[in-house]
Amino acid sequence: MTRIDVVDNHGQFTHLEQRALRDIGVDVELVDNETPPADIEADGLVLSGGPDIDDIGRCPDYLELDVPVLGICLGMQLVAQELGGTVGPGDYGGYADVTVEITDDTDPLVGSLAPETRVWASHADEVKEVPPGFIRTGRSDVCGVEAMSDAERDIYGVQWHPEVSHTEEGEAVFRNFLARCE
Repeated sequence: MTRIDVVDNHGQFTHLEQRALRDIGVDVELVDNETPPADIEADGLVLSGGPDIDDIGRCPDYLELDVPVLGICLGMQLVAQELGGTVGPGDYGGYADVTVEITDDTDPLVGSLAPETRVWASHADEVKEVPPGFIRTGRSDVCGVEAMSDAERDIYGVQWHPEVSHTEEGEAVFRNFLARCE
């Protein structure tokens, strides 16, 4: 069975990420963001959202583990920042229902989603420029980078929360990520 570790960055939805993965039959563990990377024995990592990018702990070291990584909200922002992209304040702030346009229908993470999909997202901070090697795979009227991928390194990010019921195709995002971890 595939094992996924959800790295807890102290976000309000972290336990929902764990539950959503468990509900689709995944062996999933919640690990503290100070867990040494050498102690991670998962087939894939989800970097959860959180309140503050400065409280993320050792996540940059997790990007070196050679397992697929999915950054959610703040987790995506960390990936972007650590790998050479830019992150800054969003223009619209807090949580809202947003329509995302999928801009790459071949992407392993979001390419199978509807061309336009409704999601629940926070835009207090957001990725302004994707890191080298990444492509933007989703955008909205609210945010220029709603999703990004580096399929070669199996590192992905979504600004939205696939684990909440307000996101129409959240389970599909998790299933697509799991396919990369098998």
